Amino acid sequence: MDNLTHSLVGWALAETGLKRRTRKGLAACVLAANMPDIDVFFGWAAWAPLAMHRGFTHGLVGGVLVMPLLLAAVLWLLDRWQVSRGTAFKSGLPMHFGWLSALCYLGAITHPLLDLQNVYAVELFSPLTRRWFHTDGLFIVSPWLLAMLAAGIGFSRARFKAGKTRAGAPALRALAGVVGFIAINIGISALAWNAPAKGAPFAKPDRVFAAPEPLFFWRREVIWHENETIARGSYDPLHSLLTLVDHEPAQADNMTDPVVQRAAHATPEIEEFLAWSQMPMAKVGRGECSAQVVFADARFSDPLVADGFTRTVDVPLRAAGCPAR
Repeated sequence: MDNLTHSLVGWALAETGLKRRTRKGLAACVLAANMPDIDVFFGWAAWAPLAMHRGFTHGLVGGVLVMPLLLAAVLWLLDRWQVSRGTAFKSGLPMHFGWLSALCYLGAITHPLLDLQNVYAVELFSPLTRRWFHTDGLFIVSPWLLAMLAAGIGFSRARFKAGKTRAGAPALRALAGVVGFIAINIGISALAWNAPAKGAPFAKPDRVFAAPEPLFFWRREVIWHENETIARGSYDPLHSLLTLVDHEPAQADNMTDPVVQRAAHATPEIEEFLAWSQMPMAKVGRGECSAQVVFADARFSDPLVADGFTRTVDVPLRAAGCPAR
């Protein structure tokens, strides 16, 4: 998910009343909810196409067990430094390291659970395995979630300023609404995953993704892999609960082409891209003595984003008259 959504989830958690358990409670919730994305600041995690993103720092080991305690320690040390300088805290709250740690853990676990919801997927058990997990429950930026969370935070803050009891109730209801919204969308995606087999084209996919739309959240673009081909179709439960609305002819992914197999190991960058890609496909342009292989991920074929999710490599051909390389 986008960092605004992650931040609002952490903020909403804090507004339920948790931020008043200790100094820096709000900071703990918001920073922990974003903390796994620290991997984008390292060399192995470029934005396009997030090839090494959502790995160790997003897993249950790194992101949920190890890093929250480190964040709590940093916030505690910052607080100690401020106290030593005579800083007066307006909240009047004491520093409680136990609660600070608990809030860091609570905020941190929301991050992989949210990232699990979209087709980008997440290495949930990294470094134990590089398997990617996804539920396809949300578009990567959901205006519906943003609206629910913003409303819950706003009403809770207003109630607190007015001195009303149970000021955190709106934030709690917003979080419950988010959970319910996600559960409904996972159910829709489960139906969409099965749709290619329930009706035309009567496919038997070995891998399938159902990408939600941002506004019409019940609609899905279904993409599946079957017998070295990739196909796609549209699913809308308001049109048909069990089958696709339409589908396109399958296309060969070309991943077993000997030239593509050589290109797949041409550079570490290509290997990492393919380790990340869940729906890899390749286009091959052959010349006299070399071939250009363009790797892409079928999940991201929209012209607006496709360029950021491709990798190109030139491979020398072993042909008569061509220089040996």
